[in-house]
Amino acid sequence: MSTVSFRFVFEKAAVLEKHGRMSDKSFERHPPTLGAGAPLAAAALLALGMALAAQTPESLVVDGVPEIPAELKTEAGRYLEFRTASFSAWHPVRREMLISTRFADTPQLHLVAQPGGARRQLTFFAEPAGGGSFRPKTGEFVVFSQDKGGGEFYQFYRLDLEGGRATLLTDGKSRNMGGRWSPSGRQFAYSSTRRNGKDTDIYAMNPADPATDRLAARVSGGGWSAQDWSPDETRLLLLESISINEAYLHELNLETGTLRPVWPPPAASSQGLTRGKAAIDKARFCHNGRSILLSTDEGAEHLQLVRLGPDVGEIKRLTLEIPWSIEDFEVSPDGRKVAAVVNERGASVLRILDSGTGKALVRPALPLGVVSGLEWHANGRDLGFTLSSARSPGDAYSLDARTGRLERWTESETGGLNPTSFVEPELVTLKSFDGLEFSAFVYRPDPRKFPGPRPALVNIHGGPEGQARPTFQARNNYWLNELGVAIVYPNVRGSDGYGKTFLTLDNGFKREDSVKDIGALLDWMERDPGLDKQRIAVMGGSYGGYMTLASLIHFGPRLRCGVDVVGISHFLTFLKNTQDYRRDLRRVEYGDERDPAMAEFLGRISPAARAAEIARPLFVIQGKNDPRVPVTESEQMVKAIRERGGTVWYLMAKDEGHGFRKKTNADFQFLSTALFLRRHLLN
Repeated sequence: MSTVSFRFVFEKAAVLEKHGRMSDKSFERHPPTLGAGAPLAAAALLALGMALAAQTPESLVVDGVPEIPAELKTEAGRYLEFRTASFSAWHPVRREMLISTRFADTPQLHLVAQPGGARRQLTFFAEPAGGGSFRPKTGEFVVFSQDKGGGEFYQFYRLDLEGGRATLLTDGKSRNMGGRWSPSGRQFAYSSTRRNGKDTDIYAMNPADPATDRLAARVSGGGWSAQDWSPDETRLLLLESISINEAYLHELNLETGTLRPVWPPPAASSQGLTRGKAAIDKARFCHNGRSILLSTDEGAEHLQLVRLGPDVGEIKRLTLEIPWSIEDFEVSPDGRKVAAVVNERGASVLRILDSGTGKALVRPALPLGVVSGLEWHANGRDLGFTLSSARSPGDAYSLDARTGRLERWTESETGGLNPTSFVEPELVTLKSFDGLEFSAFVYRPDPRKFPGPRPALVNIHGGPEGQARPTFQARNNYWLNELGVAIVYPNVRGSDGYGKTFLTLDNGFKREDSVKDIGALLDWMERDPGLDKQRIAVMGGSYGGYMTLASLIHFGPRLRCGVDVVGISHFLTFLKNTQDYRRDLRRVEYGDERDPAMAEFLGRISPAARAAEIARPLFVIQGKNDPRVPVTESEQMVKAIRERGGTVWYLMAKDEGHGFRKKTNADFQFLSTALFLRRHLLN
């Protein structure tokens, strides 16, 4: 079937169905033809039209969004059918992987028995199932987490592989996070807001018997997590995160219930440590149970891998020669090796290190991309992880730590598109208003297909302590390959991965300095001969949504339009309405609104208070159950824009939270965004 005839049939079917003039009888009398003239039954044509129409899901509230043209659905359809897979866990006995991937509307857990092997689906829920891990030693069941409607009140479940029955392990109401198995598989530690909805206390249970669930440590604050069990299972390492720049490591004695500080060490000053605020990202017991490995930026600009011995003053920095942050690590079962992921300018570099000296043993050659989810197999040789790159969806891989051999366990689909046609990014470095250097990843359409200066979309990450990275672009490849739109991902001040000083340069009263970085980016884009300075749009999610709104206020004449996804519109209402367990963590970043001077500042810079200054078309997208940025943030922004007569589209999902995770919702979001950009950026 040709593209023209295909579109004609679809559009004809859609029009007739809309006006109530489609019936089996009418098509029997006048059957349409396709291709060489073969008749197509009315029912088949109707089914084809309805399938392609991507009808608005019942869960969506669509306000001011025009009907999506059939030709757009057809043209963009291939870009909606990509798939990704992520590594979740190794089977403790067999060389098999537990992975997460989507075959219907939501990601579910699957088992893969060998590299490139078939995927056997284990869970079949309407909501996404994630965070799965086998019971150590035996592997007869999996513990996984799941929330409802994107609300992020995650519950733990036990999935019995014999029979497929799922059993709720937690209370069904609180937020439960960070599960960590003991070595024997008889205990499972996690954090929960069960007690008061705010503090993340530490609990432990034997998942084989949910009645064993018990409170292990009552704590204060919303940033506590269980990091690791001691080999004898009498102690737990607990991380207390105050902010991305400040954390403390404690050891919990499970027999006495007492906590003792581990890092910074009590004798920090005598050991040459500053004992100031420092970040800790992760901690693990060493094989002997007496030493500890942790990643911290204490006394350094970036996260380093540090070995803390049992004796006072026994501190060894293992990665001093690496001028970038250690963003993840895991210790091998025998304790001799450490798999470490280094964040080099946004890209991941995987290294296998000697745990005693930090010496590199293996440095595999991986594509430019991002590595996540490290886990060693019990055999001590295979390392599992997820790898995503610009030309490859996220997939599960393993590395042989002895030989350096890399094996790909899954090969996710790209909707029939040739992945070699996907654009790889260019990294550019810019200077802002105050001379500060920051960078951006730039994806440019193929100049052979799209000659001349190209319209551009500035896509700003959330966090704000996030980072734009060279991962698979998924649906965004449609902008590049079909519309000829360049995509620019800036890492403005406040982004993670560039050192702790850079990370704090947008805190508190410095909030709008990061917005000024966007101004410097626009200056650079307007000088770039490959970009069309008359056609630039801005988009962002969460904090990136605030940056989108702020950019439309500060740089409106230089922009065509903006897309705000689950964005903060007013800092004071955001801090008031975000979930209790998050509020103190966000006050450290944005400022404490209980201080009158800070409250005045936050109110003054909030986009909802300056809506009259937004003169460009805006698209606002929100999940009703968002616990981070409540739906009221988007509602008040839409109301403020409309009250002064501005143009705003609004899309809200009743069964989503901080971003759309269900495929039908995400597809509609993408198509409506494509329509918005075609109308307001390209025209």
